[in-house]
Amino acid sequence: MPQMDWLENHMDHCDLMAEWLYREFNHEYAEQSLAGWQQEFAEGQRDGRWKCLIATEHGQLLGGASLASNDLPERPELGSWLACVLVAPNARRRGLAAQLIEDICCHAGEAGVTTLYLHTHNQSDYYARLGWEVLERFEAWGKRQYLMFRSV
Repeated sequence: MPQMDWLENHMDHCDLMAEWLYREFNHEYAEQSLAGWQQEFAEGQRDGRWKCLIATEHGQLLGGASLASNDLPERPELGSWLACVLVAPNARRRGLAAQLIEDICCHAGEAGVTTLYLHTHNQSDYYARLGWEVLERFEAWGKRQYLMFRSV
């Protein structure tokens, strides 16, 4: 059974999680090196900018999701963000993403956050099934994006 815990308690998984994110969302990191992102992501565990909840099983990283202070620099007026949601291909179809997302939402609510935001280019239907609503559509990184929100 997978265990959920904060990445800051398992920093040995930090570089791998950052690498997975870098490869999956490469359009967002076009102007940043992998090493630069790994350093930023690690620092973000310490200062809270990218507070990541991870799922592990038998010591293996399965995936994660982050509570980010700002995941869309063009929209600094928006509050906290659900970001960096990714489950390894061999661990998918087990409900891990939904559990990670729900746990991040619960944590955010306990911290006094009332609304979370996210952006996605290809998973808006999935997030809608989890209670997220489209706020607007926009273009970024050469892709049509959905800016979504959810009350927590």
